[in-house]
Amino acid sequence: MRKVELKGLTKSYDGKQDVLKAIDVTIEPGEFFVLVGPSGCGKSTMLRMIAGLESITAGELALDGKRANALSPSDRDLSMVFQNYALYPHLTVEQNITFGLHVKKISKKEQKARCEEVCAMLGLTDYMKRKPKELSGGQRQRVALARAVVTQAPLCLMDEPLSNLDAKLRAKMRSEIRQLQRKLGITMIYVTHDQTEAMTMADRMMILSGGDVQQIGRPLDVYNNPANTFVASFIGSPPMNLIEAEISDSVLVADGHWMTPITADMKAKLQTDKVTLGVRPEHISLAKDSEPGFLVQVANVEVLGTETLVTFDFGEDTQWIAKWNGQSDIQPGAQIRIAVDDHHLALYSTETGERIYCQASEQAAEKKVSS
Repeated sequence: MRKVELKGLTKSYDGKQDVLKAIDVTIEPGEFFVLVGPSGCGKSTMLRMIAGLESITAGELALDGKRANALSPSDRDLSMVFQNYALYPHLTVEQNITFGLHVKKISKKEQKARCEEVCAMLGLTDYMKRKPKELSGGQRQRVALARAVVTQAPLCLMDEPLSNLDAKLRAKMRSEIRQLQRKLGITMIYVTHDQTEAMTMADRMMILSGGDVQQIGRPLDVYNNPANTFVASFIGSPPMNLIEAEISDSVLVADGHWMTPITADMKAKLQTDKVTLGVRPEHISLAKDSEPGFLVQVANVEVLGTETLVTFDFGEDTQWIAKWNGQSDIQPGAQIRIAVDDHHLALYSTETGERIYCQASEQAAEKKVSS
């Protein structure tokens, strides 16, 4: 296990524009830490800086408390798995896995013992004598993973290792990688643009956009308490619904017709009469006869078996999505009356996008104080 500290880590290629801007984070020993964000946000660059494949423009990288800015990749005692499997086509699975051990001049007996152990762990025992061209995509990915694990390095870096696999295999490999990391107890830093991977695999996650850190936290904390509208719209499948709303007396009004009361806690934090309102899809339901609601027109319906996603028009240029358990027979074009759970609202600044108020965050704080 290895502790990784980034202190003001900055990267610029031209000396004018920073592609990573003063990143500060400490990754604890044995932690599964995920870097997530859209393409071009700097997550792979950060990983390569930790690996020593990219130079550090400013700031400090520390491994187990020791400055590592100038260390060569071979001296950092880490392993790495890339997006492309980077297997040697002329070598067998066994030779691919032990190649790094051969370079480190580990005895052949030790190489064989380690290879057999990791192949048994990853279900590759029957494929040890095959060449990469004789393997499926998932099997090749396992070989790349085995090659990283067999070195027994305390830190493993993964750069979008599952992006070339189909959806079903990705889900299976997610589980296998997470179980393997727990079993070995190594520190793992994992890069992905897939927020589902981040949510299901991470102990903690860092959301990046444009080289800036948007939020760091445990997946459920990030999901329940998005720090800004970017995180709210990026994390979650479907993402949080957002719309501009106005404050009138003690009521929040969206699209001129949906209204919800403003609590005393909300009012105490609001310094403006315009906000961006956020609601998760699972907090929108069909309104019962006895509860207030408002009419919307259904634009699309996706029945996924265990749940149904209903897209409806909300305002002139806005569509929201509701997520309901089970299977619904609602048809596109239908008029339905919906209700929003006003105990799960989030309010953001329309100017900066930063969170002003989040019901889930306030409830968690109250619970912590009372306990």
